[in-house]
This record gives sequence, structure tokens and C-alpha cells, in this order.
Amino acid sequence: MKGKIFLYLFVFTLLLSLFLYVNSKNIINTYEKKIIAAEEKVEVYQDTIMKLESNILDLMYFNLKHNEDALSYFERDGYDTAELIPFIKDEIYKLNEEKGEHPLVPYAAMSGGKIMINKIRLLNHKWILADFSDGKYWGELFITYEITPDQLLKFNLVESFMYPPQ
Repeated sequence: MKGKIFLYLFVFTLLLSLFLYVNSKNIINTYEKKIIAAEEKVEVYQDTIMKLESNILDLMYFNLKHNEDALSYFERDGYDTAELIPFIKDEIYKLNEEKGEHPLVPYAAMSGGKIMINKIRLLNHKWILADFSDGKYWGELFITYEITPDQLLKFNLVESFMYPPQ
């Protein structure tokens, strides 16, 4: 009788050990697959991040905030560029509030609204790109600007373009 009990215990222990081994192996395989999938995702995400960083660098190229030569031009004259850049943008946006036609946009509003400048990009210490619209029709402006010796901003429209209606 003792022999059968030890035989049953031995078989039970053997089956339990086999079950634990197979179960542990399956768990390890599952974790390895998940780790490999996660590593592949990380690699794809890193590639995406590198592409986005490259795009950001391209977009920053023609931007006054990231143009050291243009910033030093203003700093030589004693201007604080952290205050000057928003001031220049605000001055252009203030022109949207003037009565009648916009002073910088050479087109009349065609949809009954008022033409307003929506977006501004300061390219350097002399040039600005601006987007304008009357709600239906829109276009772009190329503007030069300078700060006069008596500390006034002077804008000069160089080129403009209105997109044809679609």
C-alpha cells in the first residue's frame, strides 16, 4: 500500500512538474513575442520622431525666432527681440481693425465680409509672409518692414496673390 501511495505521489509530482514547465514555457514565449512587438513599435516610433524632427528643423529655417543673424541685427540696435517679435505681429493685426479696406491688402472683399490678415510669419529682419482672407476668398502677401529711426514700424507691400475661387 505504501508503495502505491509513493508511486501515485511520484506520478502526481511528475505531472505537476511537467504542467508547470509547459505553462512557464508558454508564458515566457508570450512575453518574448510581446517584447519583440514592442521593440518593433519603438523602432517605428523612433523613425517617425526623427522624420518629425527633420520637418521641424526645415520649418524653423525661415523663421525670425531661429535666425541668429536677423536677431543680432535687432539686438545691435538695442531692441529686445522677445518683445519686438510680438510687437511687429500685433502691429500688423491692428491693421485688421481699421475702417474700410485693409491698408496692406490690395484686393477688395468680394464676399461681403472684410479682408483680414489671419497668419503671419516673420522670415527675417526685413521680410514677412502673411495670409489674408475675407471668409471665402484668400491669398498671401510678401511684405518688407523696417523700424524707422524714430522707432516706428514701416510696412511695404512687395507682392500679393489672391487664389482663384474654386
